[in-house]
Amino acid sequence: MKERATAPQAAGRVHSDMQKGFVRAEVVSASDLLEVGSMKRAKEEGKVKIEGKDYLVKDGDVIHFRFTS
Repeated sequence: MKERATAPQAAGRVHSDMQKGFVRAEVVSASDLLEVGSMKRAKEEGKVKIEGKDYLVKDGDVIHFRFTS
């Protein structure tokens, strides 16, 4: 994708069902994740943001998509 995608559009690039059932995205920068070593630690340190359908994905984002089937 050349243009910036919303979180649901990015989820759809992984699998179309993820776009259809998108609930939220848990987002952390790759540099922050590498610095702390795990998603659990990133959450504990407040580096993970909860984003909705309007979030525009940025280069370097690591995203855990939450969705319902």
